[in-house]
Amino acid sequence: MSRTLLLIALALAPLAFAQTHPRPTYPTRDPHTPGYVRATELPDGTVPPANKDGNFILGPTHTPAPEMTVNPDVPHGTVTDLTLTSEGDTYYPGIARDPGTFVAPDPDHPERPVVTTSHPHPWTRTVAVYVPAQYKPGTEAPFIVGADGPDRALFTVLDNLIAEHKVPVQIAISIANGGGDAQGSERGLEYDTMSGHYAEWVEHVVLPLVESKCNVKLTHDPNGRAATGGSSGGAVSLIMAWYHPELYHRVLAYSGTWINQQWPWNPATPHGAWGFVDDLIPNSPRKPIRIWMEVGDRDLYNPNAMRDNMHDWVVANEKMASALAAKHYHYQFVFAHNAGHVDHATKLQTLPEALEYLWQGYPKK
Repeated sequence: MSRTLLLIALALAPLAFAQTHPRPTYPTRDPHTPGYVRATELPDGTVPPANKDGNFILGPTHTPAPEMTVNPDVPHGTVTDLTLTSEGDTYYPGIARDPGTFVAPDPDHPERPVVTTSHPHPWTRTVAVYVPAQYKPGTEAPFIVGADGPDRALFTVLDNLIAEHKVPVQIAISIANGGGDAQGSERGLEYDTMSGHYAEWVEHVVLPLVESKCNVKLTHDPNGRAATGGSSGGAVSLIMAWYHPELYHRVLAYSGTWINQQWPWNPATPHGAWGFVDDLIPNSPRKPIRIWMEVGDRDLYNPNAMRDNMHDWVVANEKMASALAAKHYHYQFVFAHNAGHVDHATKLQTLPEALEYLWQGYPKK
């Protein structure tokens, strides 16, 4: 075989392998595994009480909650789609990783990700803003910021929960990510970086735009501000509140990526969001954060080249629950049977209860 043909064959080998060897099914974990948190097993098809802290196990049947369906008999909010671009953005000028390239571990330090194919790249994104029908213009409103938007299901459930007086009248700001995924991408840079940078971008770029374009006033009370997302979007929701507790007190996360995903590597937080469970929460004073979180029994397990023992989503969430309990946080942790990563059916079943739990203690009038 000529050298040229050999190089072509080697280049095509990963694609051929991916086509003939689909991504493996992740192992099903048992919530009663030694070392996991003790949890209350719920009757199949039910969800935890919205006013109870602690750990809960969902059964395998995930029937959508009625609040997830559009109800023609309740007031419907308005949704405005705004467009943001990276042009002139000093917080996030934009990056991307070349297609088909991946992270590699540092040979001398397996916990340190190496990416050599990331480069500047512009982004354009949508910010979808939900304003409930009950909002009175000119008044300050609580709000929830969502990652990986637009999340239209969030707007539907808020229509119903607000009408039922189960959550406060609130604005929802659902922000699309900047593109790509994981290390070297814009989404990874925004969501997996352990710093207050993303919260500061939201505060100084997104929120003023929302107020000016949507004729709303957003509260500055951190008790009236929430953040939500799934996977790395769940991670950044906690990152926002952790690094800026003066801005956010409420966090809702599906399959939270409390994992070593941060890039570029930072010696101040060498294990990325895994540092929440092995250092930051155990060794820091309790912060005024309330958190609802979920993980699936078939959630992600070491799906990339990093063999650092910090890429098991179930273990990370179990450790997170244990760390929060030890520090006496207000939290609710749901372990879902028959559920994968950011499981859609589980979200349809649990999101109304999760939001009701999230807003406990805040006036609903």
